[in-house]
Amino acid sequence: MRRLLRQESAGGFAAAVDPRIRLLAAGLLLALVVSSSGALFPWIVAVLCLPAALLHGMRLRTLMLRLLHPLFIAAVVLILKTFMGPGRSVEFFRLGSFVAGFHAGGFRDGLLIASRIMGAVSVAVLLGQVASFTETVAALAWLRVPRALVEVTLFAWRSLFMLYDDAATVYTAQKNRLGYCGLRRSLRSFGTMAGMLVIRAFDNSDAMTTAMTQRGYDGSLPFLRRARLSMAQMAGLAVFAVVAAAAWSVQNWPR
Repeated sequence: MRRLLRQESAGGFAAAVDPRIRLLAAGLLLALVVSSSGALFPWIVAVLCLPAALLHGMRLRTLMLRLLHPLFIAAVVLILKTFMGPGRSVEFFRLGSFVAGFHAGGFRDGLLIASRIMGAVSVAVLLGQVASFTETVAALAWLRVPRALVEVTLFAWRSLFMLYDDAATVYTAQKNRLGYCGLRRSLRSFGTMAGMLVIRAFDNSDAMTTAMTQRGYDGSLPFLRRARLSMAQMAGLAVFAVVAAAAWSVQNWPR
């Protein structure tokens, strides 16, 4: 949560790139990674994006924590595909009457899915490092993303910190009163805290809606509304798209 509270700006080369260009480039890479029919291109994207995130200020420990869940999901998918995939199987090991078979076709499918997961996650990690949340939402609004989605995203982001502060206050009060001594008392205290947070979430959302309405909020974001994209950055995006598409076509071009 402390990392979410810290507003880190992109440094180096990414600081000179317009947030809309960053978002469009990331969207293009995501589309190419997901549509790749081979595992090589997504792994190349991951190898390029993850070191780039480190060069832009991300700590190695933070990067490993963000990759922990995707790596676990990719490993589970690979194991399931390997031992439960289609096609003929080769006996891998036997335990009594239980036989686990190795499926070569399933293993290849699992590697492809795992590579897509890691490639897409690496793009998202790099985008989150080089672009702040405000810049990303403003770029989405400029791209004519439905206003309701942008508003819900902004409100959820704001409510995240409010609920974190409320949860920290309630937890400290419960802990000072020995509310987490023993399993039974800990579960009861946690349930009480969860109920209070739900009630406060509804109260805060109602108060936020009233306050923003009274201040003339109409759902529009002025940030990046009238900022024009330079021809140099548009040309850079076009060159990037051509290079990425060429690298993608090397592996995915029909033979």
